[in-house]
Amino acid sequence: MVSISLPNHFLPSLLPTHKPKNLSSQKVPILSKSSRSQFYGLKFSHSSSLPIPSSSSSVKTTIFAKVNKGQVPPSFTLKDQDGKMVSLSKFKGKPVVVYFYPADESPSCTKQACAFRDSYEKFKKAGAEVVGISGDDPSSHKAFAKNNRLPFTLLSDEGNKIRKEWGVPADLFGALPGRQTYVLDKNGMVQLIYNNQFQPEKHIDETLKLLQSL
Repeated sequence: MVSISLPNHFLPSLLPTHKPKNLSSQKVPILSKSSRSQFYGLKFSHSSSLPIPSSSSSVKTTIFAKVNKGQVPPSFTLKDQDGKMVSLSKFKGKPVVVYFYPADESPSCTKQACAFRDSYEKFKKAGAEVVGISGDDPSSHKAFAKNNRLPFTLLSDEGNKIRKEWGVPADLFGALPGRQTYVLDKNGMVQLIYNNQFQPEKHIDETLKLLQSL
């Protein structure tokens, strides 16, 4: 078991309902080597201590996106949960929701995926497709889709190449892959970019609101 000390200004933002008296001495546990943390899908590749910036001035909250509203994002061809190659161009001619998430089976990512599932008929009614993307491999996606009865496509961005090309910002000092959703219109142009790591279900509300106005 490994623990890291977080600066005073950081912990309340992650645990808004718990305010310990001595923040500087609080520890956040991290699972051992090769395990998946249950902390928003965060994965750690080794068990050594992680360096945390000590100054609040080093924390940047600005999102520097490479893909902006009104632009056509870089195309891609990735494997889906069945191992089939799927290209972004396949969805041209209809709106498409592309959402990047940290990891299969983490609590927040499961909550987000199930929220998309529960509203899937609304997306279909709007004529839109839903596509989820993470760095997990196709077999992980297949199990995730089966376990949660997901009716939409999950794509495997191993190595996070597409995530980087689209400019999806990371969280937790770069250690946690970002949770960002894009809505593309029928011409493939971005009409909405929504980023919210810790309120995964809000992605569904915001995308449906936008789709209903197209």
